[in-house]
Amino acid sequence: MHADTPLLAAAFTILATRRLSPPGNLRTFAARTMHLPSRFHSIRSAGVSRALPLALLLVLLAGCGSTPLPPWPAKAPLPPAERGRVVAAPLGSPVTASPVPTPWFGQAPAAVPAPTVVPQPGESSAIAAHFPDPMVRYRTPGLTEGRRAFTTNTEMADWLGAIASAQKGVGTRTELLRLGPSQQGEPVLALVVTRANGTSPDALEASHRPTVLVVAQQHGDEPAGAEALLVLAHELAGGLLEPLLDRINVVLVPRANPDGAEMGTRETAAGVDMAKDHLTLSTPEARAIAILVRDYRPILVLDAREFEAGGTLREQFAAVQADDALLQYATTANVPEFLSKAAREWYYEPMAAALQTERLRSDWYFEPIVATGPARVAAGSVLPDSMRNTSGLKNAIGFVVASRGVGLGREYIQRRVHTQVTAIASALRSTAERSSSLEQVRSFVTRDTSALACRNQVVVQTAPTPAQRDIALLDAQTGAERTEHVGWANPLKLLPTLSHPRPCGYWLAARADNVVDRLKLLGVQVLRVAEPGAMLADSYDRSGISIPSSTPGQPPTTRLYRNTIDAPTGSFYIPMNQPLANLAIAALEPDSPAGYVAREVIEDVGDVARIVVTPSLVFEDTN
Repeated sequence: MHADTPLLAAAFTILATRRLSPPGNLRTFAARTMHLPSRFHSIRSAGVSRALPLALLLVLLAGCGSTPLPPWPAKAPLPPAERGRVVAAPLGSPVTASPVPTPWFGQAPAAVPAPTVVPQPGESSAIAAHFPDPMVRYRTPGLTEGRRAFTTNTEMADWLGAIASAQKGVGTRTELLRLGPSQQGEPVLALVVTRANGTSPDALEASHRPTVLVVAQQHGDEPAGAEALLVLAHELAGGLLEPLLDRINVVLVPRANPDGAEMGTRETAAGVDMAKDHLTLSTPEARAIAILVRDYRPILVLDAREFEAGGTLREQFAAVQADDALLQYATTANVPEFLSKAAREWYYEPMAAALQTERLRSDWYFEPIVATGPARVAAGSVLPDSMRNTSGLKNAIGFVVASRGVGLGREYIQRRVHTQVTAIASALRSTAERSSSLEQVRSFVTRDTSALACRNQVVVQTAPTPAQRDIALLDAQTGAERTEHVGWANPLKLLPTLSHPRPCGYWLAARADNVVDRLKLLGVQVLRVAEPGAMLADSYDRSGISIPSSTPGQPPTTRLYRNTIDAPTGSFYIPMNQPLANLAIAALEPDSPAGYVAREVIEDVGDVARIVVTPSLVFEDTN
């Protein structure tokens, strides 16, 4: 049976039982109206035999308004000819083996010691016994024996430059990208590794292989991810992971915050947490990442982070976390359901298994909530401002891998790097094994998102579901393992706390150039009004905007009212019949808790309005 037969059968059953109506995203403008460029609705096929039926299916389903989810694809193993080429973790060299034959890894000491455990200052040796060094030894400039500092920005540029210029396997290409200067003039570096015919975004697009983007060290005091990406760069460009390039392209950003790394601080040089700046784009570092995502369109965006080893947990429970890794996928309002399902089944589950194989403990990301009363923990943020969550709104898998590290200095560094390498290598393998299915999922969600314009509801604010769970801890004095039953703000099941009818688009005043610039960096299509006209809109009461906390039942103070607005020449229109409509909603809804009104990018709420009927005006594309 053809692989897509069940999917097609389901589609035709739906079409036979539902009455078609003109979908919002296919309503034509007036005769003079500019149409959206077709490139915003293009998809990448996984092969002619599979792509044509699937593409036809998705076009048919677009006519059904809110498109029902098709059957979930079955497991797609590698073909027999490629089995054994996709290697498993661990990478690195065994502690009893000869040094890796490359000058970058240096020479191993004459007598390599057995795996060691070193207690953190303030930690007991009993706790350290739970975190021994792995049975492999990783070598980067910053992991050299006796070093006090991690890899410097100059050493990182030299390392990546040498990989980009070195002889590689047949067909493998690399390019070192300088994405732009940081606030102190340091380049944000990215390495493209591919077997496409070139390293440009168009060449990777033409390869019909999904692209993976891995970003590390958004916080300058979280070095393990950066060192791990240097290892992975070496293994992808001529090492054990190079065979994966038959199925995927990879872009690595080992150090997104070079200034923070140089100073050893969490924030950028201006004191901004760039990990929460991926919607407003106030920092040059976040803008550099946004441009990279916009141009290369990765199917997976993985954020390599570290979490605090003790901190509040030590104060609250007299204990530290027992986990080596905390994992989380995108958890914010309006992330398509299929992306969340793919993230859990195709990434989280295999990654947790790979870590367990290496005797590394993992859990869902959580951190303690400082409050009186019963002990509670929260998982990752549900705001649409992190790279993980904005990636989900860009129709990609957004994922974070956090290793145990903040506050540890250089202690346990080999284990921390091993944790990152194991988890990221698992994500690369998952993408390679599911490359065709992932492209099908993205094709579906991009078209379904476009088809929802002017229809149904959109969630503007959401909150985690209150729940209970067990967390694994180690007693701070004795190192004894124990389990605490705590309250948990569960982001895996979100509760909508504020919804509005989904608009046909948004209008922006002509003076909102700063908003338009940010939207274009994010990849959102923005049209300029070429001839003046009127639009039927829901506007916002200007008497005051208050963004409430994400607490169920707490109402907003913003009031919508229906009116007709004049759209002068030079003002802007952001249509919702585009793949990144959900991202535009997060940015432009005044009640969005991380949006442009809340973050004062839009200073006057009268500069934005929700358009409720597709306008018959003349537009020109600004992208």
